[in-house]
Amino acid sequence: MVYLVETLASVDVMVHHLVDLLEGGSRNALLGISNSIMLAEITANRVLDQIDPPE
Repeated sequence: MVYLVETLASVDVMVHHLVDLLEGGSRNALLGISNSIMLAEITANRVLDQIDPPE
């Protein structure tokens, strides 16, 4: 599960690098994808907290 969270964070960084290169509709689409990645990362973190609660 930790790998999933790290992978999602890495993908989000890559998407933001691409966002900086684009304009218009393509940029907006990637920002939407970035939001979806962020929500998946939050969900994965919540699951991870339930599996292995922080001390």
